[in-house]
Amino acid sequence: MTDFRAIGKIASYIVLYLGALLMLFPFIWMVSTSLKTTGAVGQLPPRLIPDPISWENYKIVWEKVNFGRYTLNSLFIVAVDMVGTLLSCSLVAFGLAMYDFKLRKPLYIAMLATLMIPFQVTLIPSYFIWKSFHMLDSYYPLIIPSFLGGAFGIFLMHQFIKSLPKELYEAAVVDGYSPMGIFWRIYLPLCKPALSALGVFTFMGAWNNTLGPLIYLQNKKLYTLPIGLLYLKNDSEVSTALLMAGAVIVTVPVVIVYLIAQKQFVQGIASTGLKG
Repeated sequence: MTDFRAIGKIASYIVLYLGALLMLFPFIWMVSTSLKTTGAVGQLPPRLIPDPISWENYKIVWEKVNFGRYTLNSLFIVAVDMVGTLLSCSLVAFGLAMYDFKLRKPLYIAMLATLMIPFQVTLIPSYFIWKSFHMLDSYYPLIIPSFLGGAFGIFLMHQFIKSLPKELYEAAVVDGYSPMGIFWRIYLPLCKPALSALGVFTFMGAWNNTLGPLIYLQNKKLYTLPIGLLYLKNDSEVSTALLMAGAVIVTVPVVIVYLIAQKQFVQGIASTGLKG
């Protein structure tokens, strides 16, 4: 019986490694292609390890499409979005989890129901709203909504806060803390795993957002990295190697953020379903 268990364990590891390799292969191929010369890209049979390795592609992309400026633009939007989303979602979730007020459940259900509405449905109305405020061709349509909360973020934080002992709140009230003091000093520090998970989701959403900047931004100086990559793709003079170099530049920050916050990200996701 022990031998069968060992064989089954080994087989499961093999399947997992093969699955991980299958998932990583597009990224590996993208990096490999980005380091090839123009002639080596179309070489048959294709080679996974480029020979020679050409780092010139990254330099050309960085200078040709102004990726430096686009990177700063993306970082600015991501930073503001993360601050707005983490602050607004945690604050609303704290209120819904800790306080029993009239229409709390209907409001919570209505908020969750908005998750069923596709983004494309509200796209045109949102565009005309921002147009009426004369905020087109600016970052306002991309960053202001983050300070108004989001259904997914509120749900994630709400479930985590509900899993914390209610006695913490009661003890803080006895000690004379105000509701905001309880939120800032007690609950927010305890919500680091959930905040990390929400932060990763927010970073990925804001960093990879292509449709929003494409609709609201016309000035090239305001473009973000995904729009720069799209602009690079439409350039007939750009080779596949240069396009892959641009894709690597866009992808690497997401990978780095996930690796840094991986432990707390997994912990935050696992903890949100402990108590409804």
